[in-house]
Amino acid sequence: MSILSERLRALSGFPSELPVLDLAAAPAEPMGLFLAWLEEEIARGSRQPHAMTFQTLAEDGGPEGRTLILKDVDEHGLHVATSRSSRKGRQLARDPRAAMTFFWREAGRQVRIAGRTHPLSRAISEADWLARPTSDGRPNPDWQVYALQPDRVEFLQATQDRRHHELHYRLIDGSWAREA
Repeated sequence: MSILSERLRALSGFPSELPVLDLAAAPAEPMGLFLAWLEEEIARGSRQPHAMTFQTLAEDGGPEGRTLILKDVDEHGLHVATSRSSRKGRQLARDPRAAMTFFWREAGRQVRIAGRTHPLSRAISEADWLARPTSDGRPNPDWQVYALQPDRVEFLQATQDRRHHELHYRLIDGSWAREA
């Protein structure tokens, strides 16, 4: 092992008290559990609980990730926003598949969500643009809100012994299948 490897291994892990994921009580559909976990982080006062790594596919098919902010969750999916002419905007136009990874360190929780994105209406995009703190009140036709419609959602609850609990949901023929 290298010195760096030893130093990394010695870093502190999760807090001593961690929530428990009751697999038997998990809902039939994943978004209720996702929203409950997000609400817990908001109530806890976690810094940027709506931040996630957003992954798209580059031209060569490789993954590209960056940190974005979740804008909303509704019947359309999970919302993010960007310029259509940005790299991620061009990548979503070429291939709408994307993924989000939320990590809430103090709770030892991670949620991975994957699916296809689709652009939302001009009205939704304009409202989001105008609500930004840097908006000068003028429309931005390049600004776009996208919704990721999940087809896979995976929950991970860390445990001190590192035998983390996982719960996987997969959308099959319009219905959610669940496995622990």
